[in-house]
Order: sequence, then C-alpha cells, then structure tokens
Amino acid sequence: MIGKNEIVTTILRVFLGATFFIHGLAKLQGGIENTVGFFESLGLPGFTAFLVALIELIGGIGIILGIGTRIISILFVIILAVAIVKVKLTVGFLGNGQMAGYELDLALMVISIYFAVTNKSYLALDNVLFRSEKA
Repeated sequence: MIGKNEIVTTILRVFLGATFFIHGLAKLQGGIENTVGFFESLGLPGFTAFLVALIELIGGIGIILGIGTRIISILFVIILAVAIVKVKLTVGFLGNGQMAGYELDLALMVISIYFAVTNKSYLALDNVLFRSEKA
C-alpha cells in the first residue's frame, strides 16, 4: 500500500519535472536566439542556452516519469546554482521590483537536491525498469 509520504514525494517529483519542462519549452518556443543572447550577455557561451533548454525539457519529462531522477536532479542543481549566482543573487531573495529574486530557484534547488540524494522515487518508471533483487 502506498502511504502519505510516497504520495507527497510523487507530487513533488511531478511538480519539479513539470516546472522544468515548461521552462525548457518556453526557452525553445520563445525563440532560443533570445536565450542565447541573454546567456552570452552573462558571459556564458551561447550553446549553453540550447543545452539548458534541452536538459530542462527532456529532464522535465524524465523527472515526471521517474526515469533517471538522480542524474537529472543533479543537472537541475547545477543549472539552478549557475542561475542564482550569475543572475539572481544581485537582486536579492525577493527581487528588486523589476526581476524576481532567487526564492523559486532556491526552492527548486532544494527539491532537486532531495531527489539527487534519496532512493525514494515512488510511482516511478525507474522502479519498474531497474528493480533491485532485494525488493
């Protein structure tokens, strides 16, 4: 029987995946050239915009389905850490009225860290595809 913790963990995983999927989709649909230009203005190579968009899009789907949750979560942590340091830190936790602060990025990072370090990925395809012999 699935308990409350398993249900909440699943909801958290699906929320994390959906959030990143939507962000990746927005980067690609909104014209990746804009994102490339923004990344370059931060001193990052333009190709990293494509890389981040694909990780967010494909990784978001993976997290929702529960496939490769640990690896994808680690990639999300890296993306969020760079976003906080390169963009959001200077505007503060709540933002400056013109740009949002890093509170959402930090919350998503904490959720990603949880999935990067835990073995708990309930209702996930990883449980079916890579079932351990101990289970």
